[in-house]
Amino acid sequence: QVQLVESGGGLVQAGGSLRLSCAASGSIFRLNTMGWYRQASGKQREFVAIIKSGGSTSYADSVKGRFTISGDNAKNTVYLQMNSLKPEDTAVYYCRAVAPSYVYWGQGTQVTVSS
Repeated sequence: QVQLVESGGGLVQAGGSLRLSCAASGSIFRLNTMGWYRQASGKQREFVAIIKSGGSTSYADSVKGRFTISGDNAKNTVYLQMNSLKPEDTAVYYCRAVAPSYVYWGQGTQVTVSS
């Protein structure tokens, strides 16, 4: 089992920045990918960014150049640095971890960007 706990969400003005954190605990040695997804009100959950165990990253086109995903192996934590935030970035952000035979989700953290 893996437990994921997100933090760092909040209210920010357009153009501002936030950093989300996702702390993993449990059988973390089984994880090979961690990432962030988001779900705006009334919309489907969508991919934001992932980081693989080797360190490679991938981003949704909508956040490229503004968001950066990184990991701290010593703290078993993945971060999402979000800069130049836009109102359309408003959503609940979820941490996702992938093991060979299971996918784990965090409880989500709200990010609200005011115009």
